[in-house]
Amino acid sequence: MTDFSGKFFWYELMTSDPQAALAFYGDVLGWTSAPFGGDLAEPYHVVSGSAGQLGGVMAIPAEAKDCGMTPWWGGYVGSADVDGDVARLSAAGGSVKRPPEDISGVGRFAVMSDPGGAVFMLLKGASPDGMDAPPPMASGHVGWHELYSGDFDADMTFYTGQFGWTRGEAMDMGEMGSYQLISQTGGSDFQSMTGGVMPVPPMMPVPLWLFYFVVNDIDAAVERVTAGGGQVLNGPMEVPGGAWIIQATDPQGAMFALVGMRQDQGEA
Repeated sequence: MTDFSGKFFWYELMTSDPQAALAFYGDVLGWTSAPFGGDLAEPYHVVSGSAGQLGGVMAIPAEAKDCGMTPWWGGYVGSADVDGDVARLSAAGGSVKRPPEDISGVGRFAVMSDPGGAVFMLLKGASPDGMDAPPPMASGHVGWHELYSGDFDADMTFYTGQFGWTRGEAMDMGEMGSYQLISQTGGSDFQSMTGGVMPVPPMMPVPLWLFYFVVNDIDAAVERVTAGGGQVLNGPMEVPGGAWIIQATDPQGAMFALVGMRQDQGEA
């Protein structure tokens, strides 16, 4: 059982059409899905990649829709004490978007934002069994976490100071600023890096976390994205290490990303 405290471990899509989204991602990423039988106000579908469960898909709740929420991917960070973490993170510059509360059969959660405004969730699961982390670059799972930061310096201090994340190399992107590699596992070498932080670019509407799902063949995946009604926003683009990435939106408008190798390079 992996200790996920301070690490992203569960990913959730709130969307305008859950069944259409499940079909789209099932085709693009090879996910399987199953309804969750817990006590939730909205039907919830648990999705699994090649190494097991990784997240869920649900309809945007009515109250959130009334407040203007559009389809989006969110990430849950593990917490051993949600109430304590909310207090600690608030004192460090984070903001509470939804205070801690229990969901029967699921656990205790809260919705936060970092100092720059990007939203994330905290979750302490109700089950003592927990989960195991998938192998690195497991097909269908999240292989990279990217923060488009609204306040680069404050956000870096926030995540490294409060979650114990470490910095790797910082890459100069010219006018777009610095791309800071980060590790949620405490390493400092390139192989330990689990994501990156960069200033939010002008074309991005708000600061946000973007999650890169792993595919075995990036070009074949791009074809499936477009054939299924998604839109490729950027890429394929090669990144350090030899992988290729795209950023895209699904047919309902939620932004997501893919990372994988080209076929002649072997599997991701």
